[in-house]
Amino acid sequence: MGDSRGAGPLGMGEVESEAVLRAKYLDYCSAQVADILLRLTADEMFVLAEDAARESGLSGELAWDQIVSLATARVSAKLALPSLRDWIERYRADPSQFEPYLMGLWQDEVEEVPDSG
Repeated sequence: MGDSRGAGPLGMGEVESEAVLRAKYLDYCSAQVADILLRLTADEMFVLAEDAARESGLSGELAWDQIVSLATARVSAKLALPSLRDWIERYRADPSQFEPYLMGLWQDEVEEVPDSG
């Protein structure tokens, strides 16, 4: 314990709060989904969205924002992401395996958390 390897700018060498860890987890998951979506062609994304729409009972032409939303949901559901609890355990054991995959979105999520200073 007392290891501050995972402490980011908000941690300042202290153990990160649950709010920070939850925000980092969501950032990590978002990055994993985004990585897959960015590798898809527009046609592949459309096929994913079409399948998801059909399964949801949606019919008619899809707008681009619906296509992106449905494809994102499909990728999220199919991706083997760790549970929050498992991710936190793994992150605390070795933050360096996750830090390169964080997009920094977590910082916006915890900015409003008061400093325990």
